[in-house]
Amino acid sequence: MTVARNILAFLLGLVVGSGVNMSLLMIGHRVIRVPAGVDTSTMEGLASSMHLFGPEQFLFPFLAHALGTLAGALLGYVIAGSRRRWLAYAVGTAFLFGGIANVIMLPAPAWFNAVDLLLAYVPMAWLACVLGSRLVKDDATDRQITA
Repeated sequence: MTVARNILAFLLGLVVGSGVNMSLLMIGHRVIRVPAGVDTSTMEGLASSMHLFGPEQFLFPFLAHALGTLAGALLGYVIAGSRRRWLAYAVGTAFLFGGIANVIMLPAPAWFNAVDLLLAYVPMAWLACVLGSRLVKDDATDRQITA
């Protein structure tokens, strides 16, 4: 039962974190407009127009990546039946792989790639562990169950 619960926690963490990520990206395009003539409807259009973006256009993508990871890792931590920290970091690492894929696919500025990869994923998984440990008082499930 614990294994199934942990798998569910991981998958729900990915789904909810992705939902938070996409929601913030959609809100971001309404709050901070992209430069005129930029097509963000396709990856090709986005990649070809990335050089037109100013620093303000990177605020919501960073927030989306960071808060999506935080939400997913926190949910994974709270739902997990055991090894809560491991699960939160697994969700954070999965999102980190997505961030690395974005770096490969989109020609964003080096400063954004560095900030995004260094601050939006593993630190948010760590923060999820800190917050989760305050929400879940049973830290005994943080250890591997060997019975």
